[in-house]
Amino acid sequence: MLFFITIVIPIVGIVVKLPSYYLDLIKEQESSLLEGTLTALTFDIQTYLDDLERMTVTPYLNNEVMLALKLKSTSQWQLLTPYEQYEAEEVLNKTLPNYLKNMRKDILGTILLPMDGSVYITPPGSYSDQAVKGFPFAKQDWYIKAVRADGNVAFTGVHKQDYLNNADSEVFSVARLIKDPDSSRPLGIIMADADTDLLDQMMKGIRLSNDAKVVILDDNQQLIYANHAISTDMLQQLAFGSKTVTDAKESYSVVREQISRANWVIAILSPEAFIQAHLQRVYWIGFAFAASGLLIALILYFTVSHWIVTPFKRMIQVMKRVQRGDMDTRYRVKGNDEISQLGVNLNTMISKLGELIDREYKAVLGKRNAEYRALQSQIQPHFLYNTLNGFIGLNRTGQSMQLERAILSLSGMLRYTLEHNDWAQLQEEIDFINKYCGLQQVRFADKIQVHLSCDPDALTIMIPKLLLQPIIENAIIHGIEPCDHSCELHMEIRLQPMDGGEDEELSILIRDNGVGYDVSEVQEGLGIRNVRERLQLSFEGASMAVRSAKDEGTSVQILIPVKDVRRG
Repeated sequence: MLFFITIVIPIVGIVVKLPSYYLDLIKEQESSLLEGTLTALTFDIQTYLDDLERMTVTPYLNNEVMLALKLKSTSQWQLLTPYEQYEAEEVLNKTLPNYLKNMRKDILGTILLPMDGSVYITPPGSYSDQAVKGFPFAKQDWYIKAVRADGNVAFTGVHKQDYLNNADSEVFSVARLIKDPDSSRPLGIIMADADTDLLDQMMKGIRLSNDAKVVILDDNQQLIYANHAISTDMLQQLAFGSKTVTDAKESYSVVREQISRANWVIAILSPEAFIQAHLQRVYWIGFAFAASGLLIALILYFTVSHWIVTPFKRMIQVMKRVQRGDMDTRYRVKGNDEISQLGVNLNTMISKLGELIDREYKAVLGKRNAEYRALQSQIQPHFLYNTLNGFIGLNRTGQSMQLERAILSLSGMLRYTLEHNDWAQLQEEIDFINKYCGLQQVRFADKIQVHLSCDPDALTIMIPKLLLQPIIENAIIHGIEPCDHSCELHMEIRLQPMDGGEDEELSILIRDNGVGYDVSEVQEGLGIRNVRERLQLSFEGASMAVRSAKDEGTSVQILIPVKDVRRG
């Protein structure tokens, strides 16, 4: 993780971020360059439009032209002599064109429309072009726009010269309403036409990528000029002011500027593919740098990791063998560095641990045996005390024969208890219980009936010696003896399936129908507590449950998993 965080993430971050940074940088430089180009181009177009606009004010500069327009726009024209009318026509046909033809040579021409419906055309180079007879000039958009401008200049988008004979060129125009300076009365409309080819000539003076598009839109967002074909969808995106324009095949970044004089918009559409082409080298350099950096980092990582991690892996293997109990395993120390010193300390720790385990294991075994024998020694005096009390009763009543049999039974029981074996077969424990119950029956006569039953398959199971005797003794002394009626004592031993599993368990159930007691009120006696402790010391999964109720008797059930027992 440390390697990943300190090496891989920075390299990947550089590879991812570096092209993005250069992309933004190239876009910014491209945009700055295009903005400069666009500013120069806008200035040229603005200058050209100013020249067109100056042509529309030419009539105001000649008094004879203004006088002729005034005469043609009033009823005084009919009062003039033919010669005066001829002179006025000559002014409009020759004097005004002479003024206009000295303007820019790339202007296609002008058209003057006095209010009497006459038409005067100034074509480039000659005066032979004539207007289409009966052409509805007053219904044209550029005518209406000029009238609404009320003497101010009106710029018109691309349209055809369909008002001239044998002329179908597409032009853009500047028109103006000529007004009488004295009365502000309309005198006529003058319009100057410019060829769109002029814009192509302007575009040749700027350096653009082969696929870059230059688009000029009029104030109604209609196309005036485009150096390449452009789709309707792209025009709509430009009209909405989008900074990025897309078509079916390409995406374009847009840099735009407004031609304030005419309220036109000029935009350069630079293809993203052109910028991406510039980035290819940056990408290759970035990937080469990342690949070489990662390769070097991986080589260093695996080399250093192998040098550092391998000794620790060997130490872990040694520790796992120690965990499995192999205390003789050791780590092979090589060199004298810090890891080697750690290996020496590990070997020392294993040696000390082995010695400590030996001491602690022997101490625990000794303590467990001492506790076990202490529990046995607690049971024997208690049992003898109760038994001898029974003998005293027999002696006082003069039952010598029964006393003799009882003494013989007691001697057999003492021989069994004095044997040095700590464990006994269940069969031997049942024989001992039979002798003990025989002694108690001698004492209580018909007051007690004992019923013992055992599964034959369980007779060879080994249990701690005298495990069941304290329970039988409690049942007789505390349950049956205080009772004023004949009682029964049952001990049932059988093998049965465990709850929720397929394994078996040994069940020992001891119950009586004596006086019973309230378990919640009476504290557990010494004998029962000793049996429980011995049971827990002998069998890990064993359990003992005591149930009792007043006047209903008591039952004690011991459950021992068969997997925990051994057979004799």
